[in-house]
Amino acid sequence: MTEQFSRTAMLLGEDALEQLSKCRVAVFGLGGVGGYAVEALIRGGIGAVDLIDHDRVSPTNLNRQLYATHRTIGEYKVDAAAKRIADINPHAAVRTYRTFYMPDTSDQFDLKQFDYIVDAIDTVTGKLELISNAYQAHTPIISSMGTGNKLDPTAFEVADIYSTSVCPLAKVMRRELKKRGILSLKVVYSKEIPIKPSACSPTTAESSVNASGRHVPGSVSFVPPVAGLIIAGTVIQDLLKTRCLI
Repeated sequence: MTEQFSRTAMLLGEDALEQLSKCRVAVFGLGGVGGYAVEALIRGGIGAVDLIDHDRVSPTNLNRQLYATHRTIGEYKVDAAAKRIADINPHAAVRTYRTFYMPDTSDQFDLKQFDYIVDAIDTVTGKLELISNAYQAHTPIISSMGTGNKLDPTAFEVADIYSTSVCPLAKVMRRELKKRGILSLKVVYSKEIPIKPSACSPTTAESSVNASGRHVPGSVSFVPPVAGLIIAGTVIQDLLKTRCLI
C-alpha cells in the first residue's frame, strides 16, 4: 500500500485496497455527474477505468464540470480526464473512447470485461441501450437519473428504479425498462421537484436550446457532483461487499 491511500486503508483495510486496485470500472458520460464519479473512484483506489464520452469541453461546462477549465476548453472530455487521473494516480490504467454510446456504437464495447458500470449518459436512448446490454452481460450497473433543474443536493437517494418517485427521467425509465423485461436497476435519483428554468435574460433563453434544437436543463455547481460522489461510493462499497471485504 502506498502512502497515497493510507487514510483510506484506515477505514477499509489493506486487503480491500488491494482488491480495488484490481477492479475495472467503465464510466459512460463525463459531464457534471460522471466526471466527479471518476474522480472519487480513482481517489478511492480503483485501479482501472474506461472513460466513454464523445463531447468536448465547452464554456457552458465551466459552472459545474470537474474537467472544465479555461485551459481545457475545446479538448475532448476523455482526454482532459485522462490527464487529471495521471496527476492523481499515475499507476491507474485508463482507456478513453471518444464515442457517443448509442445502439449503433454499442458493439464497440464488451461489457463483460468490467467489474462495474456507471451510467452517466444524458439521453434516454443511450441509457436504455447501456442498461440492457449490461444486464445481458451480467455486469453490475448503477444509473444516474435527472440532476438538472435542481438546487437541493441533499435530496438524492440510492434506490431501485421501481421505488423511485417525482423524478421525470425515472418515470420514463421505469416505463421503458419494464417493456424490456428489466425489473430491477440501482439508481441515484432526487425527490426534489424540478425547477422551471428562468428565461429572464436573453443569454439564459438562448442557452436553454442547444445546436440540435434540444432543450437543455439549468444546472449548478453543487448538485450534479453530489450525485457523482454518491455513485462512486456505492460502486466501491458494492465491489467490496461482493468480495466480503466490508
